[in-house]
Parts: sequence; structure tokens; C-alpha cells
Amino acid sequence: MSPAAPVVAFRRANNVGGHVVPMGRHAELFRGLGLAEVETFIASGNVIFSTGKPGGAALEKRIAAHLEKSLGYEVATFLRSGTELAAIVGHRPFAKPIPGSTLYIGFLASEPGADARKRVAALASDADDFHLHGEELYWRVHVSFSQSKVTGAKLEKALGQPTTLRKHTTVEKLAAKLG
Repeated sequence: MSPAAPVVAFRRANNVGGHVVPMGRHAELFRGLGLAEVETFIASGNVIFSTGKPGGAALEKRIAAHLEKSLGYEVATFLRSGTELAAIVGHRPFAKPIPGSTLYIGFLASEPGADARKRVAALASDADDFHLHGEELYWRVHVSFSQSKVTGAKLEKALGQPTTLRKHTTVEKLAAKLG
């Protein structure tokens, strides 16, 4: 990640489980870390910012620790640059499109190992397809999200690490915005 390039922070567990944080408050919290050009994108925990400090895992941990201290609960945070988002959106995880299906992208802190990959593959069904690529999970749902037997909690258990999900269309919009 280039230090001057815009970055997107994908926050886990925003506006769920009683953790409602207005997007304006998100922006305040990120500015409080000395991050610049802070703006929120869609009320689901997406924050765009620029920083002159090094990025990557150290910045993710710094943001997560600041959010936990400020909000009083654990907040997994996943950072991606515009270049990374373009690659994520450009990746084609499934050979054939299925009309009516929805594609979600799960952001991870690290690439899953072989055992986690097997556990995720075991969740596949007639309603759910999974594909792991780097630090992202692609989940194609052929039914409505609420009808799937797979939940975020089941995915996290299979992965052995936190994840946060966004619709592919949201990630496309963010990638386009970051250019």
C-alpha cells in the first residue's frame, strides 16, 4: 500500500448486534488517529482515508485498537488500497454466472491455510458456492441471504479468523471511487 494513496477500511459488525455507530462518528474516530481526507461510504462501516504513515497490518491493528477503546467492543478492521480493490473486483471466482445469485466478498486479515480452506469448502451447497483467493473469500448465494444456511458466524468459525462481508456491487463502487 502506498502511504499517500487512498485506503478503504472495512469495519466488521457495524450496525448489527446493537453496535450502531453513525457514520459521522466513524469519520471522527478515524480523524482522531491523524488520518486525512476521511469520508464514509454507505452506512455499513466503510471508511475511505489517506495517511502518511505506513499501511498494512500495523495500521489495521492500530485502527482496530483505537475503535475498540473508543467504542467499548472489538472491531475487526480490514484495509485495502484502490489497487487491491481493483484486483479483487477483477477476479472472476466462478466460471459461469448464475442468474439471480448474489456475490459477496469477505475480507480477511490473512490468507487461510489448508485446513480452513477445507472447512469453507465443506459449507458449499446447492445454495452457496465459495472461493478463496488471497485474503478474500468470494461467496455466491443462489437464494436470498436470509435463506442460506451459512451465516457470518459459521464462515468465521470455518476460516478460523474474523471476516466482514460486502456485496460485490459495493466493492465495485469503492474500487471505481478510488480509481
